[in-house]
Amino acid sequence: MTDTQTYSSDVAFTPTVKAIQARKGSRDGYARVEQDGGWRSEVDDNLAAFLADANSLFLATASADGQPYMQHRGGPKGFVKILDKQTLAFADFSGNRQYITQGNLAENPKANIFIMDYAHRRRVKLWGEARVVEDDPALLASLMPAGYKARPEQAIVFRIAAWDTNCPQHIPQKFDAADVAAALASRDARIAELEAELAASSLRAKRSNPGSNV
Repeated sequence: MTDTQTYSSDVAFTPTVKAIQARKGSRDGYARVEQDGGWRSEVDDNLAAFLADANSLFLATASADGQPYMQHRGGPKGFVKILDKQTLAFADFSGNRQYITQGNLAENPKANIFIMDYAHRRRVKLWGEARVVEDDPALLASLMPAGYKARPEQAIVFRIAAWDTNCPQHIPQKFDAADVAAALASRDARIAELEAELAASSLRAKRSNPGSNV
């Protein structure tokens, strides 16, 4: 019997994809996932926390004839804002002015966001539709990270159709330079604090025992 029920993962699991899954032996497992609720289609606490810590993403689009394009976007942690349970947005800063993403979205709103967290070996992928907003200064101001030295040109608003996570297999563990610098600075400050305490303790010992070799 053919399953006619629709699932959020159908945005990626087309009939052709499902046929390949069946041929290669993974369809039953994904069918159970679908029956158990499938991929999520709204922002939950886990995704909100993930986005709050993200400072980089890849936005994939395609032209009307299907030519794919992927663009990197970044900013301070939390630059991706949650407008509501199904809508994300971020300021689109001025770059090389090729406007390939904007042109693609004008022809084909379907898009995908892919976010990597190398430090914790996590990744999140989101399917949906995106649009460029050029004429809403209030929205753009609300998306601009405080104190960030970049020129916002427009906003990109992303409507979530489905999202899912991937296993950590094969993800190399990497750390942001700023996070490493902060950890080293904290370590160095603690070493200096302990050295000062040791020196003070040694001085007190000498004062209390003038004839000792302490």
